[in-house]
Amino acid sequence: MNTTLEILTHQDLSPVRHGFFTRRGGASSGIFAGLNCGQGSSDQSEAVSVNRARAAEALGLGPRQLVGVHQVHSADVVTVTAPLENPVRADALVTATPGLALSVLTADCQPVLFADAKAGVIGAAHAGWRGALSGVLEATVAAMEALGATRTGIAAVIGPTISQRNYEVGPEFLDAFLAEDDRYDRYFANGQGDRYLFDLPGFGLHRLRAAGIGRAEWTRHCTYSDPARFYSYRRSVHRNEADYGRLISAIRL
Repeated sequence: MNTTLEILTHQDLSPVRHGFFTRRGGASSGIFAGLNCGQGSSDQSEAVSVNRARAAEALGLGPRQLVGVHQVHSADVVTVTAPLENPVRADALVTATPGLALSVLTADCQPVLFADAKAGVIGAAHAGWRGALSGVLEATVAAMEALGATRTGIAAVIGPTISQRNYEVGPEFLDAFLAEDDRYDRYFANGQGDRYLFDLPGFGLHRLRAAGIGRAEWTRHCTYSDPARFYSYRRSVHRNEADYGRLISAIRL
């Protein structure tokens, strides 16, 4: 078993320690093989705990300092000053407290890491289509500002997520976006029949840049098309698998 972790980083978040972890280097097996960090999956809890401890260790922390939330596709943000004793229902976290790693779990949705290195404020968000449309990215920026970050000082990076060519949706999905803003049609391409292809990272970048932050980028990794490196909910459905692993992305001061 290869225990070497593969951790993707981005220069725009430097020098703040962070990582978009791939599935490589974990203790899980079977359909979860690798670094499955999803406590909500049907994977063996011992393996998930080992994986989470490895991710925390890679960031120089113990497992208790790896902080996450119970993700519910909302626009809710939690401000963290200490490890959370009980899971909070939310989809983003912010902190100005050193020694805590803010983490999100994904398997096609966007993991977004934020940093204002000068102000010493960081954030992490889970942004699927519903959360992004509801404003979770803007809410994260606002919560960082409340801790002393400046909008123009914030950099945000979208990690591995499902790319447009692999994200097929129906007409009712398009309608939900056009009901918000008819200019959102630019994030949809024609697919087969009445289907469309949705550009989730393109939409995420638009929302981040429209929020007026200093820098916003995507690592340009597609979860669906690279099974050796990434878990993908949609790919698991297409393969008729019973469950799927969750990738972890984290950032710390």
